[in-house]
Amino acid sequence: MVPKGLIEIDEDPRAAARREFQEETGLAPPPIWRPLTALRQAGGKQVVSWAAEGDLDLAAFSPGDFEMEWPPRSGRRASFPEIDRVAYFDASEALDRILPSQAPLIRETLQLLGGRA
Repeated sequence: MVPKGLIEIDEDPRAAARREFQEETGLAPPPIWRPLTALRQAGGKQVVSWAAEGDLDLAAFSPGDFEMEWPPRSGRRASFPEIDRVAYFDASEALDRILPSQAPLIRETLQLLGGRA
């Protein structure tokens, strides 16, 4: 999972990553282990990420909500879950499922782990 969000003014990027993880999953983030190479997604958004290792209890998953205008141009606002589910995947399946522009994050993490998944 690559939780994403804006870094608040004067907020440490590492603290923002931990905050976003907790907001999006409802799970306590594992300790951050190492920064990964920043990348730019296809839409132009810059992603700053860190590798973290942990054995999370996914049964405790409880996503936060975000609000947006829905239906579009209706003037009404509705709340939706940040994400709908979480799961563990082996490296090959994770690379198949992740956005192609974010796949380098998985590959770099695998290299840091010495190829183990």
